[in-house]
Amino acid sequence: MNKDFLYKIFNIFQKDIIPLTTRKVASGNKIFGAAIIKKEDFSIIIAGTNNEIKNPLWHGEVHTLKNFYEIPEEKRPNTKDCLFISSHEPCSLCLSAVTFCGFDNFYYLFPYQSTSDEFNIPHDLNILKEVFNIKQGNYVKENSYWKSYNLNDLIKKIPNEEQQDILLILKDIKKTYKELSDRYQSHKDRNKIPLK
Repeated sequence: MNKDFLYKIFNIFQKDIIPLTTRKVASGNKIFGAAIIKKEDFSIIIAGTNNEIKNPLWHGEVHTLKNFYEIPEEKRPNTKDCLFISSHEPCSLCLSAVTFCGFDNFYYLFPYQSTSDEFNIPHDLNILKEVFNIKQGNYVKENSYWKSYNLNDLIKKIPNEEQQDILLILKDIKKTYKELSDRYQSHKDRNKIPLK
């Protein structure tokens, strides 16, 4: 993927995912969001975000998939023709959901360690360790179902002289997520999400 792809993805974060997440964080939800886009032109099909205060299964990725499958079948693209974009590296629930829906890829911005350390949400790493005996989130990132991509690593693959503008956009996105995380953390004790 090239810089145009990254610009498009980060634009989707800014214009589609983050506004939804901002509204949902205000009502007590976590900061996780996702989008499904077309492989052919990177146009957005649907964006979504966490809705755990309604149902603890409605993680950002799962709720986005729910909304995707509410698109009439004749208008809904095949998942093999789509890219799955996630704000954070998907937890075990979301990894399974993406897999069962037939996506052959997913891209994420914040890896597990960031989710745990920067956003104070350690459940992804803890569940992988406690339930699946997977230490430090080291699941198989390329397997017979899909290949996963850390967007931060993709930036490093473009020429240095092309990275500066993208890194500035990324810095702004990360700042926004930090602010959203602080809001969530400040009032999470008021919600009834089982794993806060």
